[in-house]
Amino acid sequence: QVQLVESGGGLVQPGGSLKLACAYSGFRLDYYSIGWFRQAPGKEREGVSCISGSDGSTYYAESVEGRFTVSRDNLKNTVYLQMKSLKPEDTAVYYCAATQYYSGNYYLLVGPTLSGDKIDWGQGTQVTVSS
Repeated sequence: QVQLVESGGGLVQPGGSLKLACAYSGFRLDYYSIGWFRQAPGKEREGVSCISGSDGSTYYAESVEGRFTVSRDNLKNTVYLQMKSLKPEDTAVYYCAATQYYSGNYYLLVGPTLSGDKIDWGQGTQVTVSS
């Protein structure tokens, strides 16, 4: 059974940093991509970043390129999202999600529309950027 559990969210001032973690179980990362998505109040869920389990390739939304870094620790079965230079507009609930069916920038695009047997979602963690 696929399970994903996010942690690391919280309240941070503009310009600050946070590191989110997504602990996964029930599957081999080699055959999956894990993505980070976020949903702000009143807005649709959007793709932020993803990492390919097969070769470690990473992808980023333009809005976070250069500020966020996705990485993985295969020994700990965890994927991380290091977020720096945070802005108030980064405030959202952040979700990690795993899929065998998509990868790369296309996964960031279609991920928010997926459900059922195509994708597994974590429960989300709140990130608030405010002074």
